Amino acid sequence: MKIKNAYFLKSCVSASHFPSYPFPEFAFLGRSNVGKSSLLNMILGQKDLVKTGARPGVTQAINFFIVNDNSSFVDLPGFGYAKVPADIRKKFTPLIKSYLEGRDNLKVAFLLIDIRRTPGDFEEDMLEFLEKNRIPVVITLTKCDKLSGNQRKKRIQEIIDALDIGRDSIFLTSCKTGEGKKEILSVVSDFIKQGGTKAESLDT
Repeated sequence: MKIKNAYFLKSCVSASHFPSYPFPEFAFLGRSNVGKSSLLNMILGQKDLVKTGARPGVTQAINFFIVNDNSSFVDLPGFGYAKVPADIRKKFTPLIKSYLEGRDNLKVAFLLIDIRRTPGDFEEDMLEFLEKNRIPVVITLTKCDKLSGNQRKKRIQEIIDALDIGRDSIFLTSCKTGEGKKEILSVVSDFIKQGGTKAESLDT
């Protein structure tokens, strides 16, 4: 799959504002400061399409992007940044869950984890939530260029053990080198070809 065009559609702070269209959706979520915006820009081939904040936790809405006029990438708010005001943090969880539960055209959730940190309650809870809602998930490790080969192997195994998942469930990415772009777009392309709802896609 090649990115021919991509553009920002809208930013939503409530489920009532979510767009209605027939496009398959691909969601990207993770802790604040995981490098989500930079990863999306790398995948989409546009430096500043997805805005990166000067401070973590800047994304406080769900942002929708149309890709190739036949699919949508969705940027979800980051979790876990302590300096974001508590009243705003409390809005994140119901907003994200209402999106994940209610979007029949959602195909895959890419759960981003900084390869240098061990997954915690957020990642475990999110995996459980995604499984409960029958949403396929791809564990996507970010900032992989910051570790040597041996360090990578060690951290990958620690993440596998922490989340009790297989090695095949993990993608390695780097915004600096472009690592992982081909693999992520391949997953997106496969699910676009499958069609159907998220549950139907999971059963194929």
